[in-house]
Amino acid sequence: MQNRRRGALIGLAVGDALGAAVEFKAPGSFPPVTDYRDGGPHRLNPGEWTDDTSMALALADSLATVGWDLNDQADRYVQWWQTGQYSVNGECFDIGIATATALQNYVDTGNARTSGGRSEQSSGNGSIMRLAPVPIRFGKLYVDQLAEFSRLAEESSLTTHASEQCLAACRYLATVLAALIQGEDRDEVLSPDWKSLQRLNNLKSLEPQIHGIAQGSFRMKQPPEIVGSGWVVKSLEAALWAFHDAKSFEEAVLRGVNLGHDADTTGAICGQLAGAYWGESGIPESWRKRLARQDLIEGALRGLIGA
Repeated sequence: MQNRRRGALIGLAVGDALGAAVEFKAPGSFPPVTDYRDGGPHRLNPGEWTDDTSMALALADSLATVGWDLNDQADRYVQWWQTGQYSVNGECFDIGIATATALQNYVDTGNARTSGGRSEQSSGNGSIMRLAPVPIRFGKLYVDQLAEFSRLAEESSLTTHASEQCLAACRYLATVLAALIQGEDRDEVLSPDWKSLQRLNNLKSLEPQIHGIAQGSFRMKQPPEIVGSGWVVKSLEAALWAFHDAKSFEEAVLRGVNLGHDADTTGAICGQLAGAYWGESGIPESWRKRLARQDLIEGALRGLIGA
């Protein structure tokens, strides 16, 4: 289980780094990604990662330091946004519009529970891209306290993304990640008949489009219907499409990033899933060794799960 817990966060960062160089590019407009490469809109070096990992590290630091405190989570996101803390290069070089707006709301009001945008138009993927620290830290609650676990997953989104689609996506993805970390079978976890999905829906019905994904929409489509979009619905669907029948971590994450567009985030979400399933040991060693700022990632993991 420790291998899978570590894999969820390391996988997030690896997927983010693989997709960073082709972010915003249309699928087919670039040579297929097979390894880290430099360049992209932020001119990063091979193995460097973006805001997805930075926000996950900020969330992990908050959970390890103070426990559950939404204002503290938002404080750390603001530190990243304003000072570059948790960044791979000491600068905040990539932030979504919804996230920046929400963090400014938090600075103005001091209330993280009301800072995230609640409209459907604010339903970006910024809260599912950083989610791994929640199931890593609180995954034991999934087993016999699903109501509490799903509450935490949902609340983690409120700071920046408070639409029903985003809240439901966090509840569903966190539950899937926790189950994979526990060692449950992938096909069972992604089945529309999965008992934990039924329990999750009994607690609070998933938003209809997220429910459609949980019922298996990702199995019924192929690109170009599958899109590496910044919209939380399409983003979650794309990551699950890349992951659900892949034979390895490498196959899953490369499928995701080669969808282009929001490639770093598709890679980060798929990397969480694939890392939780195959574990750290299933991530290619060359990618683990060449991942930038491993000190920050290892520090986050020590805080979440110990040495």
